[in-house]
Amino acid sequence: MKLAVVGAGAWGTAISISLATRHEVTLWARDRAAADAMRASRVNARYLPDFPIPAKVEITAQFADAVAGCDLLLVATTTAGLRTALRQIAASGSRAPVIWLCKGFESDSAQLPHEIAAAELPKTTLRGALSGPSFAQEVARGLPTALTLASRDGDFAARTARDLHAQALRIYSSDDLPGVEVAGAAKNIMAIASGISDGLGLGANARAALVTRGLAEMTRLGLKFGGRMETFMGLTGVGDLILTCTGDLSRNRRVGLKLAHGLALDAVLKELGHVAEGVYTAREVARIASKLSIEMPITRAVCSVLDQTLSAREAVQELLRRDPKAEF
Repeated sequence: MKLAVVGAGAWGTAISISLATRHEVTLWARDRAAADAMRASRVNARYLPDFPIPAKVEITAQFADAVAGCDLLLVATTTAGLRTALRQIAASGSRAPVIWLCKGFESDSAQLPHEIAAAELPKTTLRGALSGPSFAQEVARGLPTALTLASRDGDFAARTARDLHAQALRIYSSDDLPGVEVAGAAKNIMAIASGISDGLGLGANARAALVTRGLAEMTRLGLKFGGRMETFMGLTGVGDLILTCTGDLSRNRRVGLKLAHGLALDAVLKELGHVAEGVYTAREVARIASKLSIEMPITRAVCSVLDQTLSAREAVQELLRRDPKAEF
């Protein structure tokens, strides 16, 4: 297949490296100087400096050239950049199916990626999301990874999953697009909470409790959006949740760790140097939960720390003071 990856951050670069073992791949970078530098050095010095980009991966800043004649477009921007990327695709006249790799709710609109796509892409464009437990560095290294490709068109999801499937990159299919997207967005909030817990030295018991009760919050939210319970027990739910709440490569967990150590959010994000989707998603999800009367106490606690209305330790104490209740 001829593929274009739209967005040359860490994840876009990693998926390009991985897919180039079996497909013809073009990586599009928004910044011309960055594209020129990557093409010359065959490395993404800013986002993925330790992983050579194969010579067979074309790198360009020309959008029309990147998408021309492609069989599939993979959009590897942040959620904030998704709408602009989809508008570029629509304007290009490409008829190729579109898969997005971002996880989150759009700020202000509170829309999921598939809702953004519905507004920006032609109705006839096949589309879906690729999600699951995946650190970019491990994908680039060729370590085994399992993901889920979700689309409301189950046949398209199954067919495309088969096309992208490889020995070290196992792709499963799903037709629960809203469930997969909500799970991928909400788990980032729980990763911040897990980082706060670890940063405060609260121990493995506390982390296990946070992950479990976080999964309950994610599921309650997902069901309100029409997602299915089993999705949250799969790769894009509990799988991604475990990875991002425990892995040292998790950007959202690192945000929580640094907040627990007393750093201000602006300083944390500046030091991180990458987008941590959970920071923006937490506020959107808190607003949605309030509007839909969904109980999400961990999400509210994370927001209180992000907004500096409570310290990390005070937020934990507020959670612990909640009245006992039935688990299910």
